[in-house]
Amino acid sequence: MKLVQETPFRFRIDPSGAMRVPGVIFASSSLLPDTNREPLLRQVANVATLPGIVEASYAMPDIHLGYGFPIGGVAATDIRDGGVISPGGVGFDISCGVRLLSADLERTEFAKVARVVMDLLSKRIPRGAGPGAVRSPVSDNELNHVLRGGSRYVVEHGDGSELDLERCEDGGAFDEADPSAISQRARERGRHQLGSLGSGNHFLEVQHVVEVSDEPVAKAFGLRAGQVCVMIHCGSRGLGHQICTDEVHAMDRAMERHKVQVPDRQLACVPMDSAEGRRYLAAMYAAANYARANRQILGRAASEVFRSATGNGLELVYDISHNLARIERHDVGGQLLDLCVHRKGATRALPPGHAKLPTDLADVGQPVLIPGSMGTASYVLAGVTGGGAFHSTCHGAGRRLSRHQAARSVSPNELREQLERRQKILVRGASKRGLVEEAPAAYKDVSEVVAVAEQAGLCRTVARLEPLGVVKG
Repeated sequence: MKLVQETPFRFRIDPSGAMRVPGVIFASSSLLPDTNREPLLRQVANVATLPGIVEASYAMPDIHLGYGFPIGGVAATDIRDGGVISPGGVGFDISCGVRLLSADLERTEFAKVARVVMDLLSKRIPRGAGPGAVRSPVSDNELNHVLRGGSRYVVEHGDGSELDLERCEDGGAFDEADPSAISQRARERGRHQLGSLGSGNHFLEVQHVVEVSDEPVAKAFGLRAGQVCVMIHCGSRGLGHQICTDEVHAMDRAMERHKVQVPDRQLACVPMDSAEGRRYLAAMYAAANYARANRQILGRAASEVFRSATGNGLELVYDISHNLARIERHDVGGQLLDLCVHRKGATRALPPGHAKLPTDLADVGQPVLIPGSMGTASYVLAGVTGGGAFHSTCHGAGRRLSRHQAARSVSPNELREQLERRQKILVRGASKRGLVEEAPAAYKDVSEVVAVAEQAGLCRTVARLEPLGVVKG
């Protein structure tokens, strides 16, 4: 497909065929893939065919192939003009996201207890592909409370503080969640995994702030140079995966009845105002509440470890999801429209002054948490005034190699040697296969991804963090 470079960091695919809007990719020439480029551009173009889509089918600098939507894709549909909702625009790990916690501890102080802390975290934090969690299994009644109340339910029952809700998007829960919209199979998977990391690219990482780019904003976020932090990356586990599986099949059957046609069955969708659309939204919000409760429980477990080893616990900086669809109001061509905004592998980045920000962050904008690949830097960014793509930005480094390709690129022993001996990063719990699948070479350069996102006007850099230790499945 023809890709037109509009600026050094913005590319365009002009509408053709069934496309209703252009495709827009925020990237540099070097971040666009050499392999699989055509299928990736085709996914961007396919999303542009969705009924009710407005402005453009957007893609972030960390774009790579996904299910239906590209990972790093953003699309908004006009609810009042036949706009659809698509599970492929959210992904299988519904509300996968990042939680950043800060410690009142310097790197030099942490170094004295690093091995003790990492060993304790390894014992305390469940991970892996199957069942097993901090709270496992939970009863059907408690699962209902989690699905309805998210982090709020966990905090109300003594496992957190008011700050944990203020610094979690949506106050820790979607009120519109409905547990009755979820299948029994999804519920059963969720009962056995509440409070666990999972596997793949999910992790708990101890980091330190190596550079602060914006002192006033970093101070408002609660960050300073030299400080130790903990970053948690995980989502709704098997519950979210099962919901996506169920709903893709249901929508695939319902599309003909709603007279919806898409160029790829992985883009299965229905009108947002249909019974199926409302059911998926309610189920997706319930999965998002589960994911937030999951990260809340893991964050408190990590805080208890730090308190036992150092005398100081952890305080929440922010918790944000990067696999969600939301109902939002945006100005499109001078009109305020109610939109269903899909962000798949993309992070919402609210600007200063936005009504959805916590009071203490109103003047500085929303924290944006961008994890790097294993062994590389992670970043804290902030939303900016005038940011594009419905206040969205990147969500991570973005895969460059498939897991199979990554596993062939380096041996487990070589990678562990690189991480532990050369980079002095303490690795806990990673299987050999899981380790090499997440090798840094499998990902794009996160520093370039972040720089392009900033230069494209989507966000601004606040701080850079580097790893000291990692717990993986």
